[in-house]
Amino acid sequence: MDVMSTIVTLPEDLAGRVARVAARRGVSADEVVAQTLAAHLADPDAEVAVDRPRRLAFAGIGASTSGRTAAQADEMLAEGFGLD
Repeated sequence: MDVMSTIVTLPEDLAGRVARVAARRGVSADEVVAQTLAAHLADPDAEVAVDRPRRLAFAGIGASTSGRTAAQADEMLAEGFGLD
């Protein structure tokens, strides 16, 4: 496998996160960055995704017009929520 070397300048907080992940995995920071880039670029639309904001696909999944809230979860479960 060919190897390319490059220098990446990261903000201090991001560099710290990379270092923590590397320590947790028992690998080098270089390996964490390489794995992360490989995972991101494995998506054929990754180049497009870089140019647009991330979307939270799960946002709004639980949206409801019933007016009920999570505080009423026990009540909804007692009524048989999800049994239909």
